[in-house]
Amino acid sequence: MSKKRNVEFIGVVEKSGKISRVKVFTKFCTGLQAIDRYSHVVILYWFHLRDSKKERCTLQVTPKRHPGAPQGGVFASRSPSRPNPIGMCVAKIVRFKNCTLYVRGLDAVEGTPVVDIKPYLPRSDSVPGARVPTWTLRGPKT
Repeated sequence: MSKKRNVEFIGVVEKSGKISRVKVFTKFCTGLQAIDRYSHVVILYWFHLRDSKKERCTLQVTPKRHPGAPQGGVFASRSPSRPNPIGMCVAKIVRFKNCTLYVRGLDAVEGTPVVDIKPYLPRSDSVPGARVPTWTLRGPKT
């Protein structure tokens, strides 16, 4: 199955920082109804600064933000260089107003296109006791 599909961005990161601002385009604003019932959201976004043929061909990486991490496959990493440059982050909702989410913990830069927003559900999104390589326990959150 190699058919190409279109992805329509639903918004953009207008401001990044301690509190980030995610503007959802008017056309998709009603999709945010009841989002304020949740404390956190999963934000999927497009690594637009890494969307090049070279970056999309990257299949082996050494995580730069984790000193001492070994080289591994891109699908065993959170590298922004990947065949489909999609990033994801769990962020805390600080405020919601006029098609704009104000969130804490978003690791995307200003101008980043937003692919989707989903509510964070602890029952299905958290896996207590999940196994990870020890190098992932050092360095910054990814």
